[in-house]
Amino acid sequence: MSQQKTPPVVLVDGSSYLFRAYHALPPLTTSKGHPTGAIKGVISMLRRLEQDYPGSRVVVVFDAKGKTFRHDLYDQYKANRPPMPEDLGVQIAPIHEIVRAMGLPLLIIPDVEADDVIGTLATEATSKGVDVVISTGDKDMAQLVSDHVTLINTMTEIPMDRDGVVEKFGIGPEQIVDYLALVGDTVDNIPGVTKCGPKTAVKWLQQYHDLDNLMAHADEIGGKIGDNLRDALDHLPLSRQLATIRTDVDLDFGIEEVSPEPEDEEQLLELFKEYEFKSWIAEYSGDNGSNDRQPSHNPADSSPERQYDTIFTEEQLNDWLGRLEQADLFAFDTETTSLRYSEADIVGMSFAIEPGKAAYLPLAHDYMGAPDQLNRDATLKRLKPLLESTDHRKVGQNLKYDKNVLANHGISLEGIAEDTMLESYVLNSTATRHDMGSLALKYLGEKTISFQDIAGKGAKQLTFNQIDLEQASEYAAEDADITLRLHQALRPQLAATGQLETVYQDIDMPLVPVLSRIEQRGVMINASTLKQHSQELAERMAELEKAAHEEAGEAFNLGSPKQLQAIFYDKMGLPVVKKTPKGAPSTAEPVLQELAHEHQLPRLILEHRSLSKLKSTYTDTLPELISPRTGRVHTSYHQAVTATGRLSSSEPNLQNIPVRTEQGRRIRQAFVAPEGYKLVAADYSQIELRIMAHLSGDKGLLTAFEKGEDIHRATAAEVFGTSVDEITSDQRRSAKAINFGLIYGMSAFGLSRQLEVERKVAQDYIDRYFQRYPGVLAYMDRIRKQAHDDGYVETLAGRRLYLPEINARNKQMQQAAERTAINAPMQGTAADIIKRAMVTVEDWLQSEHADEARMVMQVHDELILEVRESALDTICHGLEKRMSAAADLKVPLLVEAGVGDNWDEAH
Repeated sequence: MSQQKTPPVVLVDGSSYLFRAYHALPPLTTSKGHPTGAIKGVISMLRRLEQDYPGSRVVVVFDAKGKTFRHDLYDQYKANRPPMPEDLGVQIAPIHEIVRAMGLPLLIIPDVEADDVIGTLATEATSKGVDVVISTGDKDMAQLVSDHVTLINTMTEIPMDRDGVVEKFGIGPEQIVDYLALVGDTVDNIPGVTKCGPKTAVKWLQQYHDLDNLMAHADEIGGKIGDNLRDALDHLPLSRQLATIRTDVDLDFGIEEVSPEPEDEEQLLELFKEYEFKSWIAEYSGDNGSNDRQPSHNPADSSPERQYDTIFTEEQLNDWLGRLEQADLFAFDTETTSLRYSEADIVGMSFAIEPGKAAYLPLAHDYMGAPDQLNRDATLKRLKPLLESTDHRKVGQNLKYDKNVLANHGISLEGIAEDTMLESYVLNSTATRHDMGSLALKYLGEKTISFQDIAGKGAKQLTFNQIDLEQASEYAAEDADITLRLHQALRPQLAATGQLETVYQDIDMPLVPVLSRIEQRGVMINASTLKQHSQELAERMAELEKAAHEEAGEAFNLGSPKQLQAIFYDKMGLPVVKKTPKGAPSTAEPVLQELAHEHQLPRLILEHRSLSKLKSTYTDTLPELISPRTGRVHTSYHQAVTATGRLSSSEPNLQNIPVRTEQGRRIRQAFVAPEGYKLVAADYSQIELRIMAHLSGDKGLLTAFEKGEDIHRATAAEVFGTSVDEITSDQRRSAKAINFGLIYGMSAFGLSRQLEVERKVAQDYIDRYFQRYPGVLAYMDRIRKQAHDDGYVETLAGRRLYLPEINARNKQMQQAAERTAINAPMQGTAADIIKRAMVTVEDWLQSEHADEARMVMQVHDELILEVRESALDTICHGLEKRMSAAADLKVPLLVEAGVGDNWDEAH
């Protein structure tokens, strides 16, 4: 009987983990603003490592603070390294606490780097016949690889043995130190041979085997690189010494003494609560429905065992159909040929009823040698009653997309009961991105298969129908399984947090089918109008380019930052407002806006950039987005992108068409009504100011709105101390800037720039405003304090916006968060109101006027409908009535509806 091999010792490069996690994960924070992204990433990787190496001792090694022996050798060692980011530094101590609570040995040895501790322990272990795995992302560690030492990359999880080192570098592990000495290291400030890159270093070492032999034959190397090598001969031994990982550090313990302790579950639970790792809290408090948790530390250990089916036969389909029909709720996902719903065809679909058990139904994989699959049309016909049933409840990740794709096949997906993307978004819009991979990592602690893992990247990326079924099935079934598990993790948290469950159930979920129908309808575009506009824009841009060249006294590329820098700062001597991270004078848009106050050339550049963006984004692109199938443009509305609850859109982005410029009006003129119809555009008048009046309860504002006064004239009268009748247009413009500026947290400096007055004058305007409207000032002070205390603010409906930086040490970050805290309740409440209005209006139109009117767009506070000409009066009246009733405020919600042949006329 063969002897069982001892599990390897796993040595973890904690510092490598730290930086990898910090840069790989989104900037997560607790509700009180403490950064947690690196903590989450490091601990997740450690827990995964324990799972991957059962029975192994896992030892975590971090760098100690302060200098090491290498600084004594070379005082410029690591001199180029930037200071650690503040939001990373504060996560190190919590990581150390959690590692200790997990029972893992944590080594932090003064005067030497973590690499040297790892090198010493690895050498000792192998001398005693114990294999070693080093978990790191640091290429320098390749020098430690041997027959008994393997590297495992922290992110890719790809192991690297001796052959792997040769494959990656072209040289063996014993040559890595010499290689590092030759190429140098700008981060660690190790001097190498000037202009000696990896290829040259490898070529030399393949020829001369080691650094000593190469230095002895330096005269044989020709050309400039040979001169550089000879110039470096004096410092190359030092570079080699700096790059060498020590394997003989004098440690006061041996590898056998580095042993794990029992896990402190109580301490872990407290730490997970402090840093708000909800899935781990559930795991350690028994809230996940299981009290017999496995002793391993990875969330995946408490994950259900996976049992994924691939449905190839009628018998399998019948079995799964029966289970789905009996289920109270099932997870559902489609796999398609395109991310663009308007042109996507179904390739397959997946289902899950209980965690760990899922199935993929392939229908249209058509690569060479693909196995036989059930007929797509016939199978969809069989599934149609289930998918269209409102009694059979479905949960999905962004089910609006699946609803749209199924519509391409004549199926109207109903019974959309839950959506994990929206559950996550409503729970905390800023905690993470809301794609499935990010959610699985954050809430389940699991890394899912990415589409790129199975399809590749770039121009050679496969579409789903081309992907091998073995890989496709695992990926698709996992989607359904993870969706179901995310729902089970997220839904209870919604129910337990403020009014979020109501926001989710009453506002965001009912909007899904409404947006789906708007997207499927699309909107008509007049391509010839846009083509004419594009031509005019091109002519105007040519005029601006000519004027810019004349102003500069030479021809140059208006889109080249380098050439702009030379002209602005070297030739014209304009003041340097801001520098790039590399120290060059900036030519970014805010800088140009600043310079444009005093100088003509930046003004010309700004106008040229603006027109160029309009041309490329809209006038050139919109005609290309017209669907050949419908003859219309079908935008995509996104419910889980903005922090405040507002909708966004893409392909095309309807939200960014300029509102007040002539060029923006020209673009809106291309959005037209079909024959026999008109476009009706209805929008809320000054909705955020009305919400401010409601939230602040300021008597002056409330009275002005109740009387139906022009709020900007009323404000001007208060600020300038004159009667409403005597207000000039300039005074009204100033008052408007004050009204809107203050709800966006604008400072006196910002207002002074906008009004082109001295800062003292702008401050005087603000002071007088607050004297006249003290309730507004009280509201702002109150909401700032609430934000600092709670870490979030709320809309009227109870939607939360968390403010991760509200208690940041950096004052600028904190002040920006305070400005957001003031505005977010207004902007978020306005978003909630129009969402409710959309649901109400759509239900009304569908039930009473389906043949006469249809909603085709939503932009900010505006709804755009196509209305049959004979029904205009009825629809306009009903529309204004329902939109006005979408919220119960202390002031009237005023809605103004316009009618026209195109959007501009109606706007």
